[in-house]
Amino acid sequence: MRDVAIIGVKNSKFGEMWDRSFRDIVVEAGVGAIEDSGVSGDRLDGMYVGNMSGGQFVEQEHIGALIADYSGLSLDLHVPSTRVEAACASGGLAFRQAVMAVASGHEDIVMAAGVEKMTDVSSTAASAALAAAADREWEGIMGATFPGLYAMIARMHMHEYGTTSEQMAEVAVKNHKNGSMNPIAQYKSPITVDSVLNSIMVADPLHIFDCSPITDGASAVVLAPAEIAHEYTDTPIYIKATAQASDTIALHDRRDITTLDASVAAGRRAFEMAKMTTKDIDLVEVHDCFTIAEICAIEDLGFAKKGEGGKMTEEGETAIGGKIAVNTSGGLKACGHPVGATGIKQVVEVTQQLRGEAGGRQVDGAEVGMTHNVGGSGATAVVHILARER
Repeated sequence: MRDVAIIGVKNSKFGEMWDRSFRDIVVEAGVGAIEDSGVSGDRLDGMYVGNMSGGQFVEQEHIGALIADYSGLSLDLHVPSTRVEAACASGGLAFRQAVMAVASGHEDIVMAAGVEKMTDVSSTAASAALAAAADREWEGIMGATFPGLYAMIARMHMHEYGTTSEQMAEVAVKNHKNGSMNPIAQYKSPITVDSVLNSIMVADPLHIFDCSPITDGASAVVLAPAEIAHEYTDTPIYIKATAQASDTIALHDRRDITTLDASVAAGRRAFEMAKMTTKDIDLVEVHDCFTIAEICAIEDLGFAKKGEGGKMTEEGETAIGGKIAVNTSGGLKACGHPVGATGIKQVVEVTQQLRGEAGGRQVDGAEVGMTHNVGGSGATAVVHILARER
């Protein structure tokens, strides 16, 4: 198995892009990543594209072929392009497939991308599409939506560990502050704890400012074998670990709904592969689809003791400059959550941080970063560790 490096990255803007199509945003990200890498398109050996629900959001399936076509990679070049689906972890899993393709030696220069265009349907239709990532027969058919499922997680976490609504609100406040410094973010305005607590209740105890938005966006990265990465860039970022784990799709089958066991397992496998611990990580992009999800994530990955994630956030330890910088991009909460792209966007953010290119949200001296991407309410978890040094 070969070492793998990131040699190019690009995000489209995230938000409600009424004047841009699905094809427009993914081609923007893909072409931008190729330009950033210094590789010509005819060098690509393959593409892996994360997309959850193109059929429901834009009535388009056969996503891999579509993207190869509109990127100019099908005629003459015939670059193989594969769609990857794992609900909201589709992007993270697409990246993992691309890493393994290069590591195996089967392919050399590979693109991993993610895209979702979610605003072309009503909010009701979008919620219905997202609900397909839960157990349709035992959860969705009973009326459970993801705000409802995560509200149950939040309520149990509050009951078991004393986590408060104020602590969850601090997650949103921090991530909106970080998002205000991210040029691609959907939301760039800082908010306060009071504004979170006084916002519309969606599913008790989660207010609308506890929830990630519906978003359009695309992200892309270009990978190469580590031994040739310096031929293309002066700042390759190396993949130290890639890990994936699964859990039950329905909450009612979990041993403990306040712990996402797939996150625990994927995180443990990643640390073992990288021969690292939480002390080696300078920043982490976690899957904060809801504020309680970030609290659970930092506990599940080992950055906080079980039940202390809320307190850790409240005390500022997860802010830029704190003990461990969490969601410097603004996270799903403020940067936005185009479900197929999120896992790739996390990789782009960590890459920019390790290159020292994150502007006002830069983590000083960042050497190692982690990404954590979740599908559904935790049935899939994908974790990566990236580093400046090989």
